[in-house]
Amino acid sequence: MLIYSYVIKSLFDCNNKSAIKLLVYYTALIFEIMNWKKNWIILVVIAAMGSLLSFKFADKYFEIAKNLDLYASVVREINSYYVDEIDAGKLNKKAIDEMLKSLDPYTVFISEAEAEDFRFQMTGQYGGIGSQVVQRNDYVMISDPYEGYAAQKADLRAGDLILAVDGKSAKGKTTSEMSKLLKGQAGTVVKLSIKRANETLEIPVTREEIKLKNVPYYGLINPTTGYIKLSSFTNDAGEDVKKALIDLKTKNIKQVILDVRGNPGGLLNEAINIVNLFVPKGQLVVTTKGKTSEWNKAYTTSNPAIDTEIPLVVLTNKGSASASEIVSGTLQDLDRGIVIGQRTFGKGLVQSTRPLQYNTQIKITTAKYYTPSGRCIQALDYSHRNEDGSVGTVPDSIKKAFKTKNGRMVYDGGGVEPDLVTSLPPLSLFTQTLLSQFVLFDFATEYRQKHASLGAEAQSFQISNELYEQFKNYVLAKEFTFVSQSEQALEEFKKKAVEEKYFDAVQPTFEQIKKQLSQNKAQELLQHKTEISALLTEEIVRRYYFQNGRTAASFQFDKEIQEALKLFDNPQQIQSILAVKK
Repeated sequence: MLIYSYVIKSLFDCNNKSAIKLLVYYTALIFEIMNWKKNWIILVVIAAMGSLLSFKFADKYFEIAKNLDLYASVVREINSYYVDEIDAGKLNKKAIDEMLKSLDPYTVFISEAEAEDFRFQMTGQYGGIGSQVVQRNDYVMISDPYEGYAAQKADLRAGDLILAVDGKSAKGKTTSEMSKLLKGQAGTVVKLSIKRANETLEIPVTREEIKLKNVPYYGLINPTTGYIKLSSFTNDAGEDVKKALIDLKTKNIKQVILDVRGNPGGLLNEAINIVNLFVPKGQLVVTTKGKTSEWNKAYTTSNPAIDTEIPLVVLTNKGSASASEIVSGTLQDLDRGIVIGQRTFGKGLVQSTRPLQYNTQIKITTAKYYTPSGRCIQALDYSHRNEDGSVGTVPDSIKKAFKTKNGRMVYDGGGVEPDLVTSLPPLSLFTQTLLSQFVLFDFATEYRQKHASLGAEAQSFQISNELYEQFKNYVLAKEFTFVSQSEQALEEFKKKAVEEKYFDAVQPTFEQIKKQLSQNKAQELLQHKTEISALLTEEIVRRYYFQNGRTAASFQFDKEIQEALKLFDNPQQIQSILAVKK
């Protein structure tokens, strides 16, 4: 009972009436399972909630009691007559989750069992070996050891299949199950039996406290251009970017690129701290507005900036959300930086986490945020759902225009639109097949086994014609399933021909065309050499220099980075983009 009362209290505190109405329906469940009389249910619930409700909701008591009575009756009937025994905990968890899902995807109940995962999302910290894993048939495989952490220290490598953990077979384990086995208290040892090529190795790994970095990489793209990759907004993200920027300035950089592509966001205060590095003290960064005055706040920079003049480009894509959009949108509004890439995700909502009973929590959307120009970039309107429950985007026709500091037009209701929009063509079907069936991955793994060192710095390594020819022969000799779009169309033709009963007449021609199409791997490898070489470069470099190396190796192929470099070389274009509008 207490946990539901506290959920209700949290939502009342946030003055979310629609959520309250939904939640109270379920408050009586645990009482009904115990077959308490329904009059007691109503009295106890109202008594428990009495101290939580303000007088302005007093007229809602009857509605609450009526719905509690109705819900209690449903649960009582289920508990008494349903053919199987019900699990009260699972039933109520499902009820709460479905209720909150009707609000928005960000208002969620966090059970005690989920608390550790939630802590990791907020802090980026956990106890474990420090590696990404991926499913590979019946086993889980090491895919990406984190540089400097336990897995890499123990010489676990990408491509190692985990056969057993502490002597127990790992066959059939999912990545989620394996992650739980690999995580544990720092200082404890987990013994892994792994298969590497044709060897089986026993490797003990001492777990340690893993802290995923907010800034996994920073460095020089060229002698005058600094680059900072910001992947999250957990604790100290602002300090991490600050250290990177200061270090880059000691190398006499003339311009800097801040990359928030694929960054889903995080802590609001860290976004403010990062903006503060580039704008002076006292500058408005973001305001939040909720239903009650306590959520109406204005956030300004509180420290001296590190550099208010250095030319700045922010890279975004559709995976840039929340705090990433505060950083990119605010720097755009203040005409402090130029945004390059694709339109961002469009999450303009703020969440607050409130503790509940029994080590549970609820994360509630309490406000919307607005960049300095006054725009809210929220793209989906969860308060007005369609009849089928789906949520629509804000139509262009009702989007409002706002002005940046220099008078440039920006718009609300759909994420942050970059100042320079780039498009990324999708990978070819053949290249997607090479990725999904681990062909590129396996070639890089074998390359690492044959070559103790890369023989080049990460940023300068390239796929030579000779190496690509080796890869080509590797692919042609390897059995893997690839069905081209032409082959898909051919199979559709066969299906129709069979239905219309004229396939027998064209079958010889059909088989000849099918044979010709199935022999096109060499042609695909030649046609898509550029995109395949880029991915192969990153995959091989990652075997030696891990994620840092992969990032550095990608610079030569990265379209947004190349656009940024061209922009830095053209000060007139920068001035034109940021020009004061008359």
